[in-house]
Amino acid sequence: MGADREGGRRATSARAVVYAACGAVLLAGCASMPDNGDLRDVASTPRQDSQVRVFAMPPAKDASATDIVQGFLEALTSDDPDYETARKYLTGKAAESWRPKRSTTVLADGPGTVVDPAGSREEGSDYSVTLTGTRVATVDAQQSYAPAEGEYRQPVHLTRDTETGQWRIDAPPSGVVMGKSDFQRNYMSVNKYYFAADNGAEDAADGAGRTAAVADPVYVRRRVEPLAQAVRSLIDGPTSSLGSVVRSSFPAGSDLAKNVTALTPDEHSKLTVPLNGKAARAGADECAEMATQLLFTLQSLTPAVDEVELRSGDKQLCSLTDDRAEAVAARGSAEHPDYLYFVDDEQRLVRLPSGGNATAAEPVPGALGEGGTALRSVAVSRDEHTAAGVGLDARSLYVGSLVSGGSLGEPVLVSQGATEDERLAPPSWDTRGDLWVADRNPDDPRLLVLEKGSEEPAEVRVSGLDGRVQAVRVAADGVRIALIVEKDGDRSLFIGRIERGAKAGDPPTVRELRSATPELEEVTAMSWAGDSRLVVVGREHGGVQQIGYVQVDGSAPETSAPAALTGVKDIAASEDDGVPLVAYSEDGIVRLPSGMQWQKVTKGTAPVYPG
Repeated sequence: MGADREGGRRATSARAVVYAACGAVLLAGCASMPDNGDLRDVASTPRQDSQVRVFAMPPAKDASATDIVQGFLEALTSDDPDYETARKYLTGKAAESWRPKRSTTVLADGPGTVVDPAGSREEGSDYSVTLTGTRVATVDAQQSYAPAEGEYRQPVHLTRDTETGQWRIDAPPSGVVMGKSDFQRNYMSVNKYYFAADNGAEDAADGAGRTAAVADPVYVRRRVEPLAQAVRSLIDGPTSSLGSVVRSSFPAGSDLAKNVTALTPDEHSKLTVPLNGKAARAGADECAEMATQLLFTLQSLTPAVDEVELRSGDKQLCSLTDDRAEAVAARGSAEHPDYLYFVDDEQRLVRLPSGGNATAAEPVPGALGEGGTALRSVAVSRDEHTAAGVGLDARSLYVGSLVSGGSLGEPVLVSQGATEDERLAPPSWDTRGDLWVADRNPDDPRLLVLEKGSEEPAEVRVSGLDGRVQAVRVAADGVRIALIVEKDGDRSLFIGRIERGAKAGDPPTVRELRSATPELEEVTAMSWAGDSRLVVVGREHGGVQQIGYVQVDGSAPETSAPAALTGVKDIAASEDDGVPLVAYSEDGIVRLPSGMQWQKVTKGTAPVYPG
C-alpha cells in the first residue's frame, strides 16, 4: 500500500531487510526528521505479506535524537509481542512506566513530527518534538475500536544519558500511535462471543430455547499469537459497550494457565486450552457454554478450530465440537432463512426460496398475501410464522399469521404524520418475537415496540438521540439495534444496545448510540449482514451513492464491497452470508449471488429476509 499519505515524502533509504528463511522483516529507523520546526510525515510501512513477521531494529550506537524518535515510531509498528525493542529507545524509568497496551491511536497518515525550536539541539542534552496527525480511530485497553476525529498532538521529550552520551526518550507518547495502513497491516478484527441476558432476568432465547450468542468485536495483533490473544480477551470479559446486556460463563478470576503464551490446534483441528484453577469451578453446563464461547470466537481465525478441550492442571473440564456448540447457543450467522420476502406489483406480501435461482414468487399464506390490504413495506418474524406490514399510505401497521385462512383485523398502530414520509418506517422483528417500528411524525417522533407483535405499542426511550429515527433494524442477537437518524437533512447510521426493563412489561431502553458511518453524510438504507456487520447504502459528502459493509464499532471489515448498483432504494441481507444480497433498485428486485454480478429477479419493492 506504500506510504499512508498519497504523494507524501517517502524515506529515501532502505526501510527493511527481509530474511526469507525465518519469515521476518527487520525495521530500521530511516526517515529523517526536520530540525527547523516544519511539519513533515513519518512514512508508514508498506503492507507486507500476511505470513511475514516484522521486527524492529534496536537503536544504533550514537544514533541522533531524530533517529531515536524515528526508530521508536517504527518499532511501534513491528510484531514484537511485548514491544521490548520499542522500550530500548526509552530511558530505564520511562520503559518501566510506559503502557503500550493502554491504547492505540490510529492516524490518517503516519505521525508527522515538529521539532520544538526552543532549545532542541543535537549538541545539547534535551530534545523535544511533537507528534502530529489527524485522528481516524482509537483502540482502548479492552481492544475495542471507536472512530475518532480531530487533530492529534502529542509531545515527546528526549534526554542524553550523561554516562553513555546516548539519546533516549524519557517522555514517550501515551500508548501506541501509527498510521492507518500500518494499523491495517498489524491488527485484525475478531468477534468474541457472549450470551444475551435480560439484565439479570431470564436469558434471551430463540424459539428452540437456545441462548442468543452476541458478537463483541475487538482488534488483536495479526501476527502476535492471535489465538491466544482472542482467548485471553474473551476470558477477560465483554467490552464496556455490551457489559450490561451480556453474560459470560467463565467464572470470575478465570485465565489461561500460567506461562501460556501460545495456543495451536492439533492436526485434527482440536484446540486444548489450559486454564487456571478458578476456571475449574465451572459445572458441566457452564463448561459447555465456555467451550461454546471459545468455538464461536475462534471460528474465523486461522488455523481452523473444530473442537476445544478445556483443562485445568491435569484435569479435563470438558470437550465440545462445533456442531454441539450450535445446540447450546444460537448465532444469527448460523441461522439459514427459508425465504426472501418482498411486496409484489399487486402490493401483496410474496416470497422466494432464499437459495437457488427462482424468479417466480408466490404469495405468502394468510391475509397479507391475499392482497386485501395494499402494502408499502413488510417484516417477517425470525421463525417465519408471523409478518407485519405497513399500509400503502404508511399510516397503518398490520400484523398477521403466515397461515392459510388467517384474518388480518384492525391495524395495531396508526400514525398521524401528514405525509407518507412522515409516517411509519418499515418494521423489524427481534429474536424474542417483539416488533419494532419508528413513527417518523415530526410532531411526535417515536420508536415503538409491540411485545410479541400483539401488545399495545410502548414507546422506547433512546438515550442520547439527537435527531429523528428514519429506519430501524434489530440484530438477530436481540441486543443491538441499528437506527438511521436524520438531523438537519443528514442521515447517519447509529448502533445502540437494547436494555430490557427490570420488570415484565416494562419497555426496553436503547442506550449508548455510536456512529457506524462517520464518513457518510447520507445513509438511505441498511441491513444486518452478519453477527457484527451491516451492509449500508449511502454517500460521502459530494460523492455518489455506494454500497458497502461496516462493522458495529464503525470500522471497515476486510470484506470487499459489493458490486456497484445504481438507484438503490432498499437493501436486504441476512446474518447468514450463504444467501445472496438483495436490493430494490430502478430495475426492481435484484440479487447478488456470491462471486457474480447483480441479477434482475422480478418486479417488486421492499425486499427483506426474516427479522
